[in-house]
Amino acid sequence: MTTMIRKFLFLFFFFLGISIISIIFLPSLVMPTKVVLFGGKIMGVWTAICLKTFLQTKIIVNGKENIIKDEKFFIACSHQSMFETFYLQTIFNAPIFILKQELIKIPIFGWYLKKIGSISINRNKISKDNLGLIDKIKNSVKNSERPLIIFPQGTRVLPNDIIPFKKGVGRIYEELKINCQPVAINSGNVWPKNWKLSSKQTIIVSIIPVVKPGMGSADFTNYIEDKIYNELNSMN
Repeated sequence: MTTMIRKFLFLFFFFLGISIISIIFLPSLVMPTKVVLFGGKIMGVWTAICLKTFLQTKIIVNGKENIIKDEKFFIACSHQSMFETFYLQTIFNAPIFILKQELIKIPIFGWYLKKIGSISINRNKISKDNLGLIDKIKNSVKNSERPLIIFPQGTRVLPNDIIPFKKGVGRIYEELKINCQPVAINSGNVWPKNWKLSSKQTIIVSIIPVVKPGMGSADFTNYIEDKIYNELNSMN
């Protein structure tokens, strides 16, 4: 099977499967949130199946022993691909996503994001909603045992891009005063934002040891930026 055919089959079956799951779970929009969250886990499993089957991708998860248990925490994860938005739902307990507002506006998919309590932010302007972001996040943490997840780079980046982390992740850490679980994923080597898919590669999900509360905002941001980028460099 040629590489071109593998890429076509991956994209075809991935989007077909996600579409079918979305349609099947439409009734869950008026059901308890846990039903929608189960659908999200299925999407994560389907993503892995498609990658392994059609692109012959090997997926390795390192550092499972570092996963925080029985404490509130938020996840700060590198972002190179659509992969992590789906697959991390199979590792962590139904994370609450902090994401760009454009995603909430996508038909059907955006409805699911709202249903599971995702918190949106408009990156292009200061708005009333953005100014109340920390209050929304605090309220979410207070009322749920699910971890928050934020992508400090702010958007998907190519594997070799090293961009500064957004200051917002430091503010969230300082305001919440809870543990942070850093995660590094080299998914861009297989499924980058420019859609130049690669086969017979390995995606490594590295769960980095917890960062306890107590650092200043800027120090924390610099610390996890170094930790995550160093981890990504070690994967090459």
